[in-house]
Amino acid sequence: MDFNFTEEQAMVRDGLSRLVREQYDWETRRRVVEGEPGWRPEIWAQLAELGLLGMPFSEADGGFGGGAIEAMIAMEEFGKGLVVEPFVPTVVCAGGFLKHAGTAAQKAEHIGGIVDGSRVYAFAYAEPRGRYDYADIQTTAKKDGSGYVLNGHKAVVVGAPWATHLIVTARTSGEQRDRNGVSVFVVEKAADGLITRDYPTIDGRRASEVYLENVSVPADALIGEEGGGLPLIERVADEAIAALCAEACGAMKVAHQMTVEYSRQRKQFGVPIGSFQVLQHRMVDMFTEYEQSVSLTYLATLKLDAPEKERKRAVSSAKVRIGQAARFIGQEAIQIHGGMGMTDELAIGGYFKRLTIFNSEFGDIDHHMRRHIALA
Repeated sequence: MDFNFTEEQAMVRDGLSRLVREQYDWETRRRVVEGEPGWRPEIWAQLAELGLLGMPFSEADGGFGGGAIEAMIAMEEFGKGLVVEPFVPTVVCAGGFLKHAGTAAQKAEHIGGIVDGSRVYAFAYAEPRGRYDYADIQTTAKKDGSGYVLNGHKAVVVGAPWATHLIVTARTSGEQRDRNGVSVFVVEKAADGLITRDYPTIDGRRASEVYLENVSVPADALIGEEGGGLPLIERVADEAIAALCAEACGAMKVAHQMTVEYSRQRKQFGVPIGSFQVLQHRMVDMFTEYEQSVSLTYLATLKLDAPEKERKRAVSSAKVRIGQAARFIGQEAIQIHGGMGMTDELAIGGYFKRLTIFNSEFGDIDHHMRRHIALA
């Protein structure tokens, strides 16, 4: 199979790599995430200007004719710089819902704002007791005339502090964990009754607890079929997982490079610690884990348009193996750096935190191991 990228894809990678390298050094990132608002709208505007926010959308939808591979390329570069701007919630998740199930009117209403950077979205799906089950939903959406009224609590909504709109999952019928009866809505963050409690996450991003108290939305806020939204949610979540796997690969590559470089500079007993064979073996193991992760990310990305069972198996395989690799590389990097690795002064601590949090997004290792086994 040919894994070579096209000339256009290579140009995208080169341009984005240059942007991240020049504008996302560690000290700049530290200053941004520790201040307010915690991200740089000017970087978001640059991504829009470069066409990156419209890259995964078809030309018919107002984009630039790309897809999951282009998103993978972008996310790998973002991972190298620990970019915090909400590409996955906005472009991959919100864009995915609109691409797969949006009406022509919904696409015209929302995709243009994503492409030009004027609208930012967050995916509000998780609930305090949901445990990675997309169907375990207590948030309700009840019919009210031609529209709906939403009530509930969504937890750890990444990117919500910066969002203009939320994609919200809610139950329109059935019991709490039924696969049927789940629906998807797009809700303006400024809607009456929508309350957020914002906070920083340990890996430098921002998230919110979202409370919906009698939030009224019109009928055209419903994306896809009423009560039949779970397969759509699972598909978009799998696309988000593939993108996050690419981000993890980028972060793992830099973490390994930083560790190798540190081992050449740090001396013990009068010689660089990189000359110790046991540490060389550990760094080779880190590199092997990274290379395997890249291959699994490619496979998961290429399988996103495969039949449902095949797609889920490929994505869960990648999430399990890359989750293990991210944990291993992050921990080994800290071990080799020693105590300094846990300080904010060294960038490796930031990569360790991001790789650690990766495991819990859209299902941890144990969850995806069980899903993979269930699909056998």
